[in-house]
Amino acid sequence: MSNALWLAVLASATGTLLLRLVPLLWMRRRLRQHDGENGSEALPQWLGILGPLMIAALFGVSLVPRHPDALSWLATLIGVATTLITWRFTRSLGWPIAAGVAAFGAVVILAGLV
Repeated sequence: MSNALWLAVLASATGTLLLRLVPLLWMRRRLRQHDGENGSEALPQWLGILGPLMIAALFGVSLVPRHPDALSWLATLIGVATTLITWRFTRSLGWPIAAGVAAFGAVVILAGLV
């Protein structure tokens, strides 16, 4: 492997470590400062909102096709509809995602055959 690749791997590993280590150290220090309080009360308010915002952002990004043509939009709509319908009946997380991905893939494959 070239030196540039090793440098990229090292940078990725360092970035991944820091993404996990910095919040851990920050929360550990914050919990020590709020020693008498409950752990959830010591958390800042924005931290409780961050998780749902990130999920909404990922959901929004996944709804826009990479190549915005009619087939991609149709496959996306059918995949989302299948996901929602499956979730309505199963009320689980795994089966709706699997069904939506399968429906999306089926539309793309069938359109490629036509």
